[in-house]
Amino acid sequence: MKICEIKIAGVLTACLLGLVSLAQPGRLMAQPAAPAAAPAAATAGIHGHVTSPLGQAITEGDVRLTTDRNPNSANRKFEYTFPLDASGNYKGAGIKPGNYVAAVFQNNGPVDYMPAQLAAGDDKTVDFDMTRKEYIDKMDPAQREQYEEYKKANTEIMAKNAKIENLNALLKQARADTVAGNYAPAIKAMTDATAAKPDEAVLWDVLGDAQLGDAVAASNAAKAAKTTDASVPDKLQAAVTSYQKALTLNAALAKPSADTAAVVNNQLGQALGRLGKTQDAADAYEAAAKADPKSAGKYYYNEAVTLYNSSLTTGKVEGIAEAADKAIAADPTRAENYYLKTQGLAPLITQSADGKSFVAPPGLVEACNKYLELAPNGVHAADLKGLLAGLNEQIQTNYKAPPAPKKK
Repeated sequence: MKICEIKIAGVLTACLLGLVSLAQPGRLMAQPAAPAAAPAAATAGIHGHVTSPLGQAITEGDVRLTTDRNPNSANRKFEYTFPLDASGNYKGAGIKPGNYVAAVFQNNGPVDYMPAQLAAGDDKTVDFDMTRKEYIDKMDPAQREQYEEYKKANTEIMAKNAKIENLNALLKQARADTVAGNYAPAIKAMTDATAAKPDEAVLWDVLGDAQLGDAVAASNAAKAAKTTDASVPDKLQAAVTSYQKALTLNAALAKPSADTAAVVNNQLGQALGRLGKTQDAADAYEAAAKADPKSAGKYYYNEAVTLYNSSLTTGKVEGIAEAADKAIAADPTRAENYYLKTQGLAPLITQSADGKSFVAPPGLVEACNKYLELAPNGVHAADLKGLLAGLNEQIQTNYKAPPAPKKK
């Protein structure tokens, strides 16, 4: 007897050869009346399911029927053979009624037997359940040892699968809660998930998203109430820690995911930017663009926005125009990229030596004109027109205002 875990491959082909009579051309012959057809002999059918000692469906092999009831017969013949399908089921029909022994075969050897007495018109269910005590008790010591090893391994696998299914459920719900703004349950679910499986990058990523969302919501609520929330920095730092953990785990994989690196770095950049760690945020966006070049325009734009937002409180414009240039190179059709460049260059306008005119840094006027070309009625169009006018028309531009609408 064998433990039914060995995969086999086999093809059983039945060929029915018939004789075909060809009438001779050009000759008509009288045909005798056909004899009445003999009544078809009544037959039986059989079907069932085959389960391994580990409780799993056996999908390789077949079920055979024999009327030879001597298990020690060297020339035992099996009159019928029915293959097992992908679900561990078999089905047979057209069986001559009789008292059969049904056997499960794998690797051309029997592994289990069941009696099958079939009467005319039967469609009998004959299942093979190898988890039954009778079957297990008949194993020899070597087979029993193999069975116990398989059982232990299978139990561990099933436990792992159950754990993964639970984590997937938590992950799905946490993502839905984060989108809906229900950050507390999302954080709780992902905190539990990361505790259960701390080596999975995606769990830390989703935890970071919930923590960042919670921090942003708390910050916005405080601003609306014209107050401050002392918990916001800690919430942002928690998100940073989660994102960094996700990146570390992803980088340690045999084949790190570039998509994961890009997405997590982008989120990390947002959290760091809100913490006021501007250069660290810029570095995160640079890493995102490097990991996912096809989406680099988005990441460089986010970098430029973060540097610009920081400049509103620090007055430091270093890096804004450079980040905007990278965004422009990746996506030259986005008007906002040019606006951000103007915001990095406009503070660098100086006066001429005689104090009679303004001197614009290289690229400023061109960026103004390109924005106006792409978005002549954009939200920043008036500001940029005013900037050009404020230069006292000392610099030639190629911007042309759109023609005035004709009067009806």
